[in-house]
Amino acid sequence: MTTLTPVNSQEAVRSRFEQGLIPRYAPLLVVASRSILILLVQGLVYLLFLRLKVPNASVTIRNWWPVYSTLVDFGCLGLLYYFTKREGIRLLDLVGIVKSRLVKEIPLGIGLFIIIFPIAMFGGGSLAKLIAYGTFDPTFPQYTYMDRILPLAALLYARLLWWPIWSATEEMVYSGYGLPRMIAITKSRWLSVVIVAFFFAVQHSFLMLAGWQFLFYMFLAFVPLSIAMLFAYLKLRRLPPIIVAHYLMDLSNVLFLYRVG
Repeated sequence: MTTLTPVNSQEAVRSRFEQGLIPRYAPLLVVASRSILILLVQGLVYLLFLRLKVPNASVTIRNWWPVYSTLVDFGCLGLLYYFTKREGIRLLDLVGIVKSRLVKEIPLGIGLFIIIFPIAMFGGGSLAKLIAYGTFDPTFPQYTYMDRILPLAALLYARLLWWPIWSATEEMVYSGYGLPRMIAITKSRWLSVVIVAFFFAVQHSFLMLAGWQFLFYMFLAFVPLSIAMLFAYLKLRRLPPIIVAHYLMDLSNVLFLYRVG
């Protein structure tokens, strides 16, 4: 018997797919939606910056994705709401929160963060630097690494509100919704992980547009982490620990890579 919440177990998802409640295009549309929405929202913010005469708008905008990307989350949650309602389940059924399990799942999520994050990001990130730039110590484009800045109000938003929404939505899109339904359609775990991990990783390439070389580096850097998170979900069959681990990763981002400027 699966330890997932019953309505989002692999068996239940497969049953709803066979009943025609899950369109074949839905999982691919959902996992691709974040990249599409990131580019769309980023384009709108760029036009706003031009309207406001923000100096060097195409570069300055790289700092702002932890602020405007909440709009991406709203778009994804709306899409998830539509498709889960079509299946006859609730949006929160993708998460499957069980209060009695949180005592164990929160420490488990912290453990996943400690194990997965350093190996996937620092190991994978170092290899990505070598492949994309030919060196372990490249010079990154402005506002893409340790020099990111935000005004105080924007930074407070990023550190208090952005990451809880972003992390949970991201996991609901890729692990909670996309992966189980892709498996039901393809009947292959490996193929499904490859497809979902591709979109999971490529999404990060579009967060800070700074040339094709940097885009390629970001994609390569996030492939190991994306695969690791998806396999962790398949192993645990529970989303809350994965979300906790993701929370810590994104919180680390805005705590250590941003400053007031």
